[in-house]
Amino acid sequence: MKTLPRTEYLNQLLEFLDKKLIKVISGVRRCGKSTLLQLLQEHLRRSGVTEEQIVAVNFEDFDAEPLCEARALHTFLREKLVPGRMTYIFLDEIQHVEDFPRVVDSLSIRDNVDIYITGSNGRLLSADIAALLTGRYVEIRMLPLSFREFVEATAEKEPLRESYLRYLEQSSFPYALELGSDKAVRTYLEGILDGILMKDIVERYKISEPSLLRSITAFLFDSIGSEVSSRGIANALSSTRRKTDPKTVDRYLSALVASQLFYEAKRYDIRGKRLLTRLEKYYSVDPALRRLMLARSGMDVGHVLENVVYLELLRRGYDVSVGKQDDYEVDFVARSHAATLYVQVSATVRDAGTLARELRSLEAVRDNNPKLLLTLDDDPPMSYEGIWRMNALEWLVGRMPDGTVLQ
Repeated sequence: MKTLPRTEYLNQLLEFLDKKLIKVISGVRRCGKSTLLQLLQEHLRRSGVTEEQIVAVNFEDFDAEPLCEARALHTFLREKLVPGRMTYIFLDEIQHVEDFPRVVDSLSIRDNVDIYITGSNGRLLSADIAALLTGRYVEIRMLPLSFREFVEATAEKEPLRESYLRYLEQSSFPYALELGSDKAVRTYLEGILDGILMKDIVERYKISEPSLLRSITAFLFDSIGSEVSSRGIANALSSTRRKTDPKTVDRYLSALVASQLFYEAKRYDIRGKRLLTRLEKYYSVDPALRRLMLARSGMDVGHVLENVVYLELLRRGYDVSVGKQDDYEVDFVARSHAATLYVQVSATVRDAGTLARELRSLEAVRDNNPKLLLTLDDDPPMSYEGIWRMNALEWLVGRMPDGTVLQ
């Protein structure tokens, strides 16, 4: 398999190289966490680090089963430490190790030890682990391929619109690029989805009704870009003779978010600058999984684009909420330590009424932060009194309204 560079995430790790912090790489199954660890190991070798200084264990390898007991793992790793030189420890899918936080915590307090761990589900960063590692770890939240990475990896000389359609159909999971047929991709995605639902959620959280979990998952996939609540989901399912209650739905929603199959976008009061506590929106980690579970294609072009834009804002380091101001909604309020960006997403604004409606939400925001309207229209960037409108696919590959390109 061709190794994709995943430069963005590798650079994030390199910022913390040799720092006395445990590097925790989390993300949905098969998003490329193991590959990222390999990329960093290759970087270390090119930088002159010797093989004995690199200790790597993948706990999905059956040969590593004896090390899944905490004391055995601690002893093994302690004996691998190289006196007087930095030892780099890579522990892949560490959630298979019972009581692993104590192991990594104990090793991290020693001199010349640099630790990197990965995991695929909510247990990796539970409250217990956070308490044990308080102040001693940094988390890198990893996603599957961005549209820009997909375009660069496929190297197809085709219009961005055609690449975008393949991105939605073939999925953003890296290994899907190696599969030749639609049937093979579908089978692969079915395995990912079943693994998340059955192993990361049903087994981990002792879910007693797997069929109810699937019903809630399908409801969320069908509702991306729409405000939902636990009570609303419970009522909708009950109307189809799938009896449940808001408390159960809320528990299942928490598990779906912890597995990183879905991301929750809370509503944000722009005027009051505070998060609101009701009617969140949920977005899928990969649009192709949505197509798979709902068993239909060519649907909800605007909401799917909204989903892709939401994930891209996360990749670019923003904390993303749904903006509310009076009677208007801004699709995304993207905040970072350095800036705030307001983003409206629409499949098309060729109709004058649609354009006016989409601009109105941004116009209602009276501060001076940048405002962006993204569409699939093949039009050059245009400015409406400071609100930039541009093609969403150009923005997704890093091109900005002023012609600059993100590096």
